[in-house]
Amino acid sequence: MIRVVALLAAGLTLTVAPPPSSSPRPGLTGDKALARLYDTILDADFDQVPARVTQTCPPAEPEFCQVLTAVAIWWEISLDPETRRHDGRFVAAVEAAITSSEAWTKREPQRAEAWFALGASYGARAQWRVLRKERLAAARDGKRITHALERSLALDPLLHDARFGLGMYRYYADVAPATLRMLRWLLLLPGGDRAEGLRLMIDARNHGHVVRGEADFQLHLIDLWYERRFRDALDIVRDLQVRYPHNPLFYQNEAEILDTYFHDTAAAVAVLAQLIERAETHRVNAPDVAVRRARTLLDAIRSRTRR
Repeated sequence: MIRVVALLAAGLTLTVAPPPSSSPRPGLTGDKALARLYDTILDADFDQVPARVTQTCPPAEPEFCQVLTAVAIWWEISLDPETRRHDGRFVAAVEAAITSSEAWTKREPQRAEAWFALGASYGARAQWRVLRKERLAAARDGKRITHALERSLALDPLLHDARFGLGMYRYYADVAPATLRMLRWLLLLPGGDRAEGLRLMIDARNHGHVVRGEADFQLHLIDLWYERRFRDALDIVRDLQVRYPHNPLFYQNEAEILDTYFHDTAAAVAVLAQLIERAETHRVNAPDVAVRRARTLLDAIRSRTRR
């Protein structure tokens, strides 16, 4: 299945006030190193993440490496979402990231990147909570995400990476089904804005330093689920394959798009066969997971076409 993403977010308002004597500190420290670490994650090269973390922080702030360590485990889960063998590691990592990022905002409340790190850590937890059907807890996290990222952008309007998570919330808060919009109302969550949310995500994709690949992945899901831009979604996934050739999920995504949205069974089967061959020759990471999931999807397609 195409990875489940957080369609909702919410939570308790952060109340830390900046001291009037301090001045805002703009920018994202070590942005190039953080981008390389994120690229390692998106290429599903999880074995290399610990080494890359030590190369990233410093120059980047240590709280960001804690956030991206949790993000790396989330992507491991995303390759095989039905299993729960990584859940314990993820929860420990993301709670540590939230704790350290929150302490950073209290220590340096005028530091835009501190609030960005806090919003990103809550974002990782919210996605996992949605996957595990903990919708109320995910909704509470979403409000925390919104307040942290709004604070970040108030301090540094040019921190384009922070616009990504804020854009996701605003988009999904607008397009969510009526039952989920009722949950938003009950929890006094901020309202959504489909066009503004999409604009913010595209801005982060075009101008951000760290989240470009993640933004592309999320935008392809929006193109499929809501915007009905199937060709655009397929083009994005194929571009992700070029940029991250060792992540098996992007090949599986292509097969699912071809099968579900283009009804091109033969092309989908060909992509899955190529993915299995790549896995068996160790040209993608997590090869055992890749083969198992590709064969499961192949069996489902063949069973359906035999009816």
